[in-house]
Amino acid sequence: MALVTISGYPCSGKTRRAERIKIALEHRLQDTSYAGPQLRVVIVSDDTLGISRDAYQDTRSEKPARGALFTAMQRAMDRDTILIIDAMNYIKGFRYQMYCAARELKLRVCTVYVVATQDLVKEWNETRMDGKTYAPQTLDNLLMRYEEPSSMVRWDSPLITVPWTDEDIPADDIWKAVTEGNVKPPNAGTQAVPKAPTDALRALEATTTAIVTAIMAEQAASGGLGGSVTLALPDNVKTNVALPARNVTLSELQRTKRQFVTVNKKAIILGTTEKGALDWSDGSIAHRFAAYIEDNIWQ
Repeated sequence: MALVTISGYPCSGKTRRAERIKIALEHRLQDTSYAGPQLRVVIVSDDTLGISRDAYQDTRSEKPARGALFTAMQRAMDRDTILIIDAMNYIKGFRYQMYCAARELKLRVCTVYVVATQDLVKEWNETRMDGKTYAPQTLDNLLMRYEEPSSMVRWDSPLITVPWTDEDIPADDIWKAVTEGNVKPPNAGTQAVPKAPTDALRALEATTTAIVTAIMAEQAASGGLGGSVTLALPDNVKTNVALPARNVTLSELQRTKRQFVTVNKKAIILGTTEKGALDWSDGSIAHRFAAYIEDNIWQ
């Protein structure tokens, strides 16, 4: 139903705020005045995934750590879940990636920015007693690379700011964002790409090969008279193709087949975002290849 992205400096109090947000949301969901759908509130964080603070010491270990967080987020996102991502989320490109994933599922989004000064987070890091401190050099590097959220960009909006001086969280603003906020529909950049069935490549190759063979056999039987002919293919598949009044050579057909297969292989492997998923049945491939042959050999 909603994605709440927590962002802020390391050791700025994000986890404490995330827990309070979870408690506040659960309290409202259990209130007798609440008449909406049954929802659960889930927190995903470095701690819940067992990601060590040492993972942020260099980019080689940091990248898989972010990947693990994003994968866990994708697994937990659901229409009946308010998901809180308790992490630094300090790279705007990563926040945009999470926003796109949420938009793909038509979830509401909001960003909670936990603000603290660099001097304070350094002090709090040094005084932590839970063994979850950052090495001084790592902390300095993360502070330098932090990209502050902005209410001016769509992936950080609505942006709710919580300064270090506020122990309370703006529960009303967060509740409104996750229950009443606008749900932006997926666009071409964020929508799920329809995937072809696992046997689509096999069907593509087998069907186009059968059509080439059938055309050569038809020409041999008719003497190259051309015209509209019906090709009988394996598995009771039939298709019509209009042939010119000449013998179409095997090399022409093979070249046309390679071009058709190359174009369609890309659609199979990468998926397609065109309106309506392509049909990869033998009959559909046969009809499309027959039309492709007509467009090319009559030129």
